[in-house]
Amino acid sequence: MGRKHFHGQVVGTTLNTITPCAACKLLRRRCAEECPFSPYFSPHEPHKFAAVHKVFGASNVSKLLLEVPEGQRADAANSMVYEANLRLRDPVYGCMGAISTLQQEVQSLQAELHAIRAEILKYKYREAASFISSQVSIPTNANSQ
Repeated sequence: MGRKHFHGQVVGTTLNTITPCAACKLLRRRCAEECPFSPYFSPHEPHKFAAVHKVFGASNVSKLLLEVPEGQRADAANSMVYEANLRLRDPVYGCMGAISTLQQEVQSLQAELHAIRAEILKYKYREAASFISSQVSIPTNANSQ
């Protein structure tokens, strides 16, 4: 849907203009009311559609958005923006490079957590052993007086 803005009145009539979405602005076309890009690519963030267009192409993005259920289209558009930005930053691995990096970080943090939990257990056992040894009384010989 094109975004309507009222810019002023001329002799009792209202000038009604449609601000094109980022996609229509980049593609230099009129933004129609039924524009598939308008709800997802704001004219205030043209860099988002520019990245998506460069990586996927406008036709593919349009087809994909129309195939996705309407309730999930915003998420699909956001996902495409994310994937496109990562592909532009890392042309070889794209989002898989980011996923791999995050998986390695998760594994490293899990190993660190395991080591810290083991250290905590070590201190708990040491404290318990210390407590038990302090509670055990050493029998004294009554004859040694």
